[in-house]
Amino acid sequence: MRFTNKLWRSTLAFVVAFQVVVSLPVPTFAADPTVTLKSESILTSGAVMKKYVWNFTRSNKKVSATANVVEVDLTNPYVKLDVIAGKNNQFTDKQTVATMAKAAGAVAAVNGDFFNTQAEGVPLGPQITNGQIMATPSNNMSGLYAFGITKDNKPVIDLFAFQGAVKAKDGTSFELGGINKTYYWYDDGTHSHTDGLFMYTDAWGQVDRSNDGKSVPTEVLVQDGVIKQIAPDTIIKVEPPKNGYILRAAGKSAQFVKEHLKVGDPLTADYAFINQRTGTAYANDAFKTMIGGHSILVDGAKATSFSRDVSSLGGYRSRTGVGYSQDMKKAYLVTADKNDNSAGMSLQEFQRFLIEIGAYKAMNLDGGGSTQMVERPLGTNNIQLAHVTEYGTQRAVVNALGVFSTAPKGQPKGFTMKGDTELFLNEKATFTFSGYDEYYNPIVSDSVQPTWSVSNNLGKFDGNAFIPTSFGSGKITATTGAGSSNLDVKVIRRADISSMKVSKASGQGLVAGGSYNLSVTATTKSGKTKEISPASLEWEVLGVKGEVKNGVLKVDSLEGSKNAQVIARYDGYSSMLNIPLGNESMWYNLDDKSILTTSESFPAEVSTKLSIVKNESGNNSLQLAYDFTKGTGNKASYAVFNNTGAQLYGYPQTINLKVKGDESQNWLRAEVIDADGKKELVELAKNINWQGWKSISANLSGLNLKYPLTLRSIYVVNPEQGQDERALQGKIELDDISFSYPNYDTPSGSLNKVTLQIGNQMATVNGKSYWLEQAPINDRGNTLVPTRFVSEALGAKVLWNQEALRATVVKDGNIVDMWNNELDLITNGKRVTAEVPPRIMNNLTMVPLRLLTETLGWKVTWNQAEQIVNLQ
Repeated sequence: MRFTNKLWRSTLAFVVAFQVVVSLPVPTFAADPTVTLKSESILTSGAVMKKYVWNFTRSNKKVSATANVVEVDLTNPYVKLDVIAGKNNQFTDKQTVATMAKAAGAVAAVNGDFFNTQAEGVPLGPQITNGQIMATPSNNMSGLYAFGITKDNKPVIDLFAFQGAVKAKDGTSFELGGINKTYYWYDDGTHSHTDGLFMYTDAWGQVDRSNDGKSVPTEVLVQDGVIKQIAPDTIIKVEPPKNGYILRAAGKSAQFVKEHLKVGDPLTADYAFINQRTGTAYANDAFKTMIGGHSILVDGAKATSFSRDVSSLGGYRSRTGVGYSQDMKKAYLVTADKNDNSAGMSLQEFQRFLIEIGAYKAMNLDGGGSTQMVERPLGTNNIQLAHVTEYGTQRAVVNALGVFSTAPKGQPKGFTMKGDTELFLNEKATFTFSGYDEYYNPIVSDSVQPTWSVSNNLGKFDGNAFIPTSFGSGKITATTGAGSSNLDVKVIRRADISSMKVSKASGQGLVAGGSYNLSVTATTKSGKTKEISPASLEWEVLGVKGEVKNGVLKVDSLEGSKNAQVIARYDGYSSMLNIPLGNESMWYNLDDKSILTTSESFPAEVSTKLSIVKNESGNNSLQLAYDFTKGTGNKASYAVFNNTGAQLYGYPQTINLKVKGDESQNWLRAEVIDADGKKELVELAKNINWQGWKSISANLSGLNLKYPLTLRSIYVVNPEQGQDERALQGKIELDDISFSYPNYDTPSGSLNKVTLQIGNQMATVNGKSYWLEQAPINDRGNTLVPTRFVSEALGAKVLWNQEALRATVVKDGNIVDMWNNELDLITNGKRVTAEVPPRIMNNLTMVPLRLLTETLGWKVTWNQAEQIVNLQ
């Protein structure tokens, strides 16, 4: 989370006397939400992992969200909470929560404080680790709460400020702006480091200290309370020492240094945390740990008004929070999930959920793409993600709140088995068998070799690896002389899959006699993504003569072919790869093919700069530099071709290009305009989360566009929702923009026009009448039409599987699978739920028209008065 807006400065007296409260309405729920505890597992003595599902109503629609709660017993002497930072417990080197937890030896952890992603990588608020102050509160920002554990092990959520000063030998002193803080701006536009004096300790893990060019630093090295070095108008090129600190001064504070400090003189520093509400000063050893956050969410087991503006944190997102129970005996580390199988939560919904799981007081931590919770499963030393993250990746963050075991080595208590509980046919899955002691910490047992068995003839074992050979559910059991453990597993079927994708190894086009490696990955409804064994797949090849064996497509002949379509099915769940057979044509590479390119920005305050640069291979590439620090709402930087767009030759099916990413998390899109002036925003990358060059492509064939096409621009966009999590400044490079063309010179599909009428068995194609065995019908507001007649009339291919009662419609790069009387359909590898199911009537499969038109790109017009449907 970034804060780059200009912030106001408050004196301590002002902070104590005034607190900004943003009064936003707390939502009402249409019905009582149902919070269900789905599982509970012990992490260590005094800490358990609880996983919840929350079913509730949002905008008159039923939604479901998953959440994870680490519940910590603060009265248990063998568990503690503490804050972890960066690499080697230092700032300025961000790490994922998993990396930090592994290095620190935590049994669980969640991401922590907000941070300025444009700066060095330090928390916005305070941090105390193992009783040591590592960062101080930001006095200039009101309404930011912090969570701490006092030295008598009591949880606290409150508003804190910082007060401190250094005192010279001559008795003069100067106010400290903070410890290990990055730069920011005061409300009047003054830069924090223009006149401020800041202390940097050995927790600051780099030589440079917040030098953004806005001020000239003067630095002072202090060791064992004595000034060792003064560097006027420059920096001391060392990291802060363990037995001292470095002061960074500028402006008025630099003048204080020059007039009052001398090498060899003693220098004292006094500072304390202050309660903003009461003005109470705390001793520096008052807290065992503390982590900063954002708004308070719950107080007195009730949803509160927000203590700070949360408009930038809106939407239904992944969330992270921390709270405690009314008796102050339990702490809760909480994440709510936003992914394909969980609807995420608004902050108001998150407030309600926190109350439902027992929080008496709670506050918000950094969320969205930063949300990460990790756990150490019972009996293991492995740290793993406890959920599916919002973007499917683990973001590097500045700190985390960890759970640690302090228990001694105990007596053996039991055994546990770990492994994936959702398996695909023929997948080779490895399971571990280990023990844990009376404090629920793992016992090293590498030499233990258990005997394995499985119920229901579900599969076979190869050493510790299990290979499922049939569908169903069963129990895997591991047994030794010391004990046994078992695990319930399920072999995935079609109903358990949410999406599936077929991919081809790199290489252009198909040639007769060629062999091409294919891979298939599937994502289950629980969010797990795996590659499926080729032995578990059924393959079908359309458009060329060839077959797939063991995941390899062998092309025998291309005679008469226009393109190849390879369908993979797992237990009937399908996905298709469309491979144009024609040439790939280079369109833009700045070495031998280029076109006039100009910059454009939205809104006007955004800055965009285009340059031609030499890339690592010595070739020219187009560099697009952007600055989103100004302006509001959606922000974008464009590379516009030929001023208003460049028309493309022929009938391109795919756009391909190379992109040098900047790991900004921004989106990359292309603007395509068809012959009717219709604009289509083509998603090239929803998350620029890579550094260096990467080849990407996007399908154009299924967009229902009229040729010829015009490529107007390629652009970087930072959407308003989640904008705080993406880089405001950066640069990418574009090279080798090409288009894949089929080996024919007309667009695929049909220009036929089909007319049908509800209840009428007479249909027309281009005005010619045809008699239908079954007329179109209206079922609960959905128009059902004969699948084969309509599909083939509009240029699609229809496949029928009598055994499964499955109809498959294929057109261009699109595929739809549907089953008789089943609401779930598979469109282009993704599960879609219809309002009414397809059904067989008079030996014809009738399908909801909307599903076909949305997937296959057909144009539909509807005459309500005469109940007539026109398709084209």
